[in-house]
Parts: sequence; structure tokens; C-alpha cells
Amino acid sequence: MEKQGSKLYLFSVVLVAVLGGLLFGYDTAVISGAEKGLQAFFMGAEDFTYTDFWHGFTTSSALIGCIIGSGFSGFMASNYGRKVSLAVAGVLFFLSALGSYNPEFLFFESGVPSQSLLVAFNLYRVLGGLGVGLASAICPMYIAEIAPAGIRGTLVSWNQFAIIFGQLVVYFVNFVILGDHIAPAIEQMAEGINAIVNVEALAGDNNWIVTSGWRYMFVSEAVPAGLFACLVSLVPETPRYLASSGQDAKALAVLTKINGEEAGRNILAEIKATAKQKTEPLFTYGSMVIFIGIMLSVLQQAIGINAVLYFAPRIFESMGINAGLQYTVFMGVVNILFTLVAVFTVEKLGRRPLLISGSIGMAIGALGVALSNLVDVPSFVPVASIIVYSACFMFSWGPMCWVLIAEIFPNTIRGGATAIAVAFQWIFNFIVSSTFVPMYNMSHSFTYTLYGLICIFAAVFVWRLVPETKGKTLEDMTRLWKKG
Repeated sequence: MEKQGSKLYLFSVVLVAVLGGLLFGYDTAVISGAEKGLQAFFMGAEDFTYTDFWHGFTTSSALIGCIIGSGFSGFMASNYGRKVSLAVAGVLFFLSALGSYNPEFLFFESGVPSQSLLVAFNLYRVLGGLGVGLASAICPMYIAEIAPAGIRGTLVSWNQFAIIFGQLVVYFVNFVILGDHIAPAIEQMAEGINAIVNVEALAGDNNWIVTSGWRYMFVSEAVPAGLFACLVSLVPETPRYLASSGQDAKALAVLTKINGEEAGRNILAEIKATAKQKTEPLFTYGSMVIFIGIMLSVLQQAIGINAVLYFAPRIFESMGINAGLQYTVFMGVVNILFTLVAVFTVEKLGRRPLLISGSIGMAIGALGVALSNLVDVPSFVPVASIIVYSACFMFSWGPMCWVLIAEIFPNTIRGGATAIAVAFQWIFNFIVSSTFVPMYNMSHSFTYTLYGLICIFAAVFVWRLVPETKGKTLEDMTRLWKKG
């Protein structure tokens, strides 16, 4: 037996789980580069009119799978284990990538757009969404359950870094796939109804993007997805799940490799002392812990980060800054840098200080944008406000929400409670995304003021109700909520 654990082993195992986070980011962002070519392709259909409604549904159909996948993640994690659940997510990512690349497979004529083909394509996207839903709940859970208490927050925060990095990777991959292919006809087709129905008639590069370019973007995900599915077979199941399943010898072996022999035995004894059975009813530890978990997820979306960032290019355009690749790269760098702030400070400062300070910073950013829509201010004010807002999210609610959801629940209810919390996150992602445009069109200042006020509420919520989990073991959560 080992006297000291192997950090190399721990980090290699966590790296595999983090790859699931990268796929999460990759899958959610791949549509950004492919959607125009995809729209142009289906606007060539002769049996139906590909309207803005259809395009909006198609670009967001994966979200349906995200909600369902996260909802089922608790059942999967509790009954089949964290490792098997991650492997299933990897397979779903892989199948979705192949199906989105070639939705005509077996049933449809290649290259001929139709309403039935659109349905098939969306089903493949929903399949990928199922993988995202599973990965979003189980990747941080897996990392939290295998990591030592002293560095758990740091390692779970790497999952958020991987999500952001995955989005940057797919932007770069899409850029490489496009290469010298340019498609001014795509914008022309997107503006019409179905004015151009003969896609085959488009010449040269334009035709390539409409018929093939978007397909290569989707299938590019098959590479990291296949790698993830294979690598997951090499990592161990989490010791918490093994111990709860009566596999104490296997749990001890994993704990020893990571923590050393003596610490491994002590941790196993602590796990067994707080987990008499595999699962317990959801409200065994009261409703407050479930409420806090759900609210953390709700607030992460209700503060409006996705909607605010989505419309940020308009603010940059008001300064005459190209809001295309330059904007994406710039904001991507900001997001990466400030996510790293969380990674390197979460175990020093704790979860609560990062969340509270981040909420205040986001409130200042959102209210700054609102002010810019009410009074005449220098153009740098709204731009700086968006940057402040984004940066503050990336070191606080971005990673800390996942850290807390992964560690705040007692072992015996973690699977089910995490599933419910993450499902609420995807539901409110949809609610915020779908309500932003109507609110924005009604009143710019009202919209950003509302988000700013929600940020202030989020700071108060964390201050009053969310416990600090820095340095505590997952078994401490059982004692905390039993006492409560």
C-alpha cells in the first residue's frame, strides 16, 4: 500500500472528467458557426417553408435534451454509477456528432432538404443535448467525489474552465473548417423566405458551405467525443459510489491511490459512518438544502449572463469595433483569464466571498449598461460595463455554482438532488433566453436594471443562506444538514 497518494494519478483522472466539460462547451457552441449554412440548406426545401420559427427551434433544440438529460442524471448516477453515466454521455455526444453530420443516414436522399430531414436533424441535436445534460450534472459530481477536500473546489472549477475552453476550441475549429470559403449568399438566403430553392445552383465556395461546411463543423465533435468515451473506461468509479454500493475494497483502493493508505482508510471509515445505505429519500435532510441547490442554479441563469453576452456585440459595434472574430476572441480571453482567477483563489478565499463579490460586480456592470441606455455617456461606459459583468461572472457564478452543487448535498441524496438542481438550471436558461428579446425590445434600461437587481438579490441570498464549504469533506455535509 502507498503511504502517500499520487497527485499525478488524481490529476490524470480529473483531466478525463474535465474533458466532459470541454464537450459540454463544444456541443453548446458548435451551432454558432454552423447555423447560417444550416439555415441556407433547409431554406432550399420544396415541401415546407423554413421560417424564423423553425430556425430558432433548430438552433436551440439541443436545449430540450439538456433538460431531459440533467433530469435523468440522478437516476443514472445513483443506479449505474458516475463512471457509466459519463460513458453514456460520451456515446451520446459521438452519435449526435455523426447524426448531425449526416441526418440523411438510411432514410433520406443525400443532400435533399425536407421537413422530415429537419426533424431527423433536430432529433440528433436533442441526442447531443442529452449528453450535455448528463455531463453538466455528473462531471462536477464525479470530480467532487474523487478529489481531496483541500483542493476539491479548485479541481471542480477546472470543469468550468474546460467548458469555456471548449467553446473557444469550437470557434477555432469552425474558423479552420471555413478556411478560404466565404458565403455572402448565405446572408442573402437567410433574409428571404424560400426565395432560393435550388441550392445546387449556387456555385463554388458558397455551395460548399451550404451543402457541406456546416456538416464538418458538427462532425468535428466526434473526435473529442470518441476520445472521451474511450478514456472514461480507464478511470475508476468514485469511492463514494463504490462505498455506498458495498464495494469497500475497490473504494479503499481508489482512496489509497489518491490520498495514501492511512488517509484512505480514514476517509472510507468516514464515508461508511455517514452513508448507511446507497440512497435516501430526497428530503431526508430537510427542504432547505434542496432549496439552496435549486436557487443556486436558478440564480446562475436569472442574472442574465447568456442574454447579456449574446447582445454584447451590438455594444461593441457602437464603438466601431468589429464584433465578429475579434469580439469572440477578446471575450473568450477575458472569460478564460477570470475563470482562472476562480481556479487559483477558491481554496484561499472560499466559495461565498467569490459569489458575493462577483454578484456585486455583475450588478455594477448590468446597471452600467442600463444607465447607458438612459443618459448620454461616453461609448466606453457600456463596453466596460459588459466586460466587468462578464469577468465577474467568470470568477463567481460561472464556476462556483458548479462547485457548490457538486459538494453541498449529502452523499446519499447527491445524485437525485444534483439532477433536480441542474434541471432547473437548464429550464431557467431557456426562460431567460426566450424572454430577453421581448424585454429588450420593450425597454433596454428596464432589462439590464432587472438583471442588476437580481444580481443584488443573489449576493444577499448567498450571504444569508449559503454555507461555506471550503475545506470541508463531503461527509461534513451530512453532519451539517442533519444538525440543521
